[in-house]
Amino acid sequence: MTYNIYPLKEVPVFTALFSGFIVLTCCTLRQENADKSLISAAIERNKPAVDWQEYNGDAGRSHYTALEQITKANVGKLKVAWVYSSAGTDSLLRGTQIQCNPIVIDGILYGVSPQTQAFALDAATGKQLWKTDLTDNGGTSSRGVTYFTDGRTRRIFFGAGRWLYAIDVETGRLVPGFGTAGRIDLKEGITRPGADNYVTSNTPNTIYKDLIIVGARVAEEDKALLGDIRAFNVHTGKLVWTFKTIPEPGQPGYDTWYPRLPRERIGGANCWAGMAIDRERGIVYAPTGSAAYDFYGGNRKGNNLYANCLLALDAATGKLLWHYQLVHHDIWDRDPPAPPNLITVIHNGVKTDAVAQITKQGFVFVFDRVSGKPLFDIVERKTRTDAMPGEHPSPTQPFPVKPEPFTRQLFTEADFSAFVADKDSLVQLLRSSRYGSSYIPVGREMTVFFPGTDGGAQWGGAAADKEGILYVPAKQLPVYTTLTDVEKGGDDNAVTGKVLYSNRCAACHGIDRKGNHDGSYPSLLGLAKRYSSADVLQLLERGRGMMPSFSHITAGEKTAIVHYILDKKAESVQVKAEVRESGDASPYQHTGYNRWYDRNGYPVSRPPWGTLTAIDLNSGTQKWQVPLGEYESLTKKGIPPTGTDNYGGPLVTSTGLIFIAATKDEKIRAFDKADGRLVWQHLLPAAGYASASSYAVNGKQYIVIACGGGKLTSKSGDKYVAYTLGD
Repeated sequence: MTYNIYPLKEVPVFTALFSGFIVLTCCTLRQENADKSLISAAIERNKPAVDWQEYNGDAGRSHYTALEQITKANVGKLKVAWVYSSAGTDSLLRGTQIQCNPIVIDGILYGVSPQTQAFALDAATGKQLWKTDLTDNGGTSSRGVTYFTDGRTRRIFFGAGRWLYAIDVETGRLVPGFGTAGRIDLKEGITRPGADNYVTSNTPNTIYKDLIIVGARVAEEDKALLGDIRAFNVHTGKLVWTFKTIPEPGQPGYDTWYPRLPRERIGGANCWAGMAIDRERGIVYAPTGSAAYDFYGGNRKGNNLYANCLLALDAATGKLLWHYQLVHHDIWDRDPPAPPNLITVIHNGVKTDAVAQITKQGFVFVFDRVSGKPLFDIVERKTRTDAMPGEHPSPTQPFPVKPEPFTRQLFTEADFSAFVADKDSLVQLLRSSRYGSSYIPVGREMTVFFPGTDGGAQWGGAAADKEGILYVPAKQLPVYTTLTDVEKGGDDNAVTGKVLYSNRCAACHGIDRKGNHDGSYPSLLGLAKRYSSADVLQLLERGRGMMPSFSHITAGEKTAIVHYILDKKAESVQVKAEVRESGDASPYQHTGYNRWYDRNGYPVSRPPWGTLTAIDLNSGTQKWQVPLGEYESLTKKGIPPTGTDNYGGPLVTSTGLIFIAATKDEKIRAFDKADGRLVWQHLLPAAGYASASSYAVNGKQYIVIACGGGKLTSKSGDKYVAYTLGD
């Protein structure tokens, strides 16, 4: 496909500068006074336009643009075109983030703010056209919106809190005829006895004809809701079909759960990472999460279909066409982290439409898109089964023979960094731990994951080009955790704030409330000096950024947690035993997702700590791998770039470039896709933990990235930065 890109026009003159960036003074237009003529006028003004219509660019989630204006020859001339401040940065407990991959339709950009408000901008100037003012939207950061049109109706769908909202594209107002007053409650239909109410659809959903196919994030503890995949009518919000990811009696897969009746006892197995769709064939490809609880499965013996699977479903009916389970009986939170990529390859001399799924383990599983047959051999290898009492790990796990893993697969004494601090004591600590292979069941001893619990690959996903090459960002650093006994209340069923905190919050913020070592989950010590009880109570009720809402627990429980966090009297609250202990509650809890850093703040493993890898899926071979990101403090000492922890995906162009932010060092970079050579970089106002989009309006090609920061001790931000070629 070829797009006509017209000659560059003069970049508009702006009136304010801030820290080297052009900053727009935006109107504060809200839902109630949005003007339809603003959208229409911007569409006319920005013709001709080339869109970025869907999450990650297209139905195949390829992160690919065919635009040809920005090339390897002129990428050095990229300049900031505009900066939009979406407002809402907040550092309370956990910093706000923006994980959004914005879409662009007819010259209008649609994105999401740190406070989970949707907005529309003129994509040429960054001028705000409308912004929602939703009040019931807590619980998670959003990765973007979904666009629908049938030629008459135009709307975007936006998951926020437990709601799926339908928003009129022209005005930013809710669509009255959709669901109830413009929204549907995603909790309805996925409840089970004793489950919490937490659910949110924070990844953009998938359109097929007049259906919106919806996955969701649910809790990861044993009180999680069911993870069913559902399709709703885009006009009415009426439920059309449901695929039950945990089967009912008599359904295929039911015999992979023991004891029986898993839908009454177990939640999760949800599609939280997003889907890809082959609209010509009417097939939607959905990766599913692990069953809850993530780190213990003694109450769900067996392989647990359809958790940890890549599912191919009939998009019109939800009928299962084929599946492949990527992890059996997951007790490591090793669910696929990103949507699959639809890609066409030459396999054994034959042009083949394929679907590729990257994993946290550093694997790529590649299947024929129609039959589900693996294009490269996958073997079942024996794995460790020495586990906690009551646990029954699978004796084998699937390993693809090709492509080779894009991350190292284990951590041993030989893998400590050459410049790690206190190496002798760290070696002794490792020797007392569980380490040195894949799929080690978590024990009471420190258990080391490599790659870490969230990758390997992460939710930003991979990019795929037309030549059959996959470009995968990844993290390569160790993470550790342990299992401990769940704290319980007294015989009278009274539980204290300390017990509630331990069971609800300690997995992130630590048993000792000190957070984790890299600051991704901040310390709560001394919080009372900065925030009132009302502040923290409101946060628990509404959620904010990646801090989930705890609206599903009682007011008394929330108050007791707040008192404990703020070092006030930890009041006891009465909780009925059948509610607190419903389902098959895990007897264990884990002690957090702890990235292993030395006292100087560097990962203890040998570099690279973050990588970008090109994998030829025609042959299953790796083309190149380069570090992604750097620590300037180490580079200044003459140490080559080490890479950093990273979140966010790449953008690949038809002109041979890969654009990616994602790194802790707050830069966006461009690499030559032929060999991984760095050809351009620019400092952002905050880390771009998101995926870039590319579009064209009025003859100019743009690259835009959300700069939300807020993870990995990075400062939070609220800006979107767009680049175009200078004169």
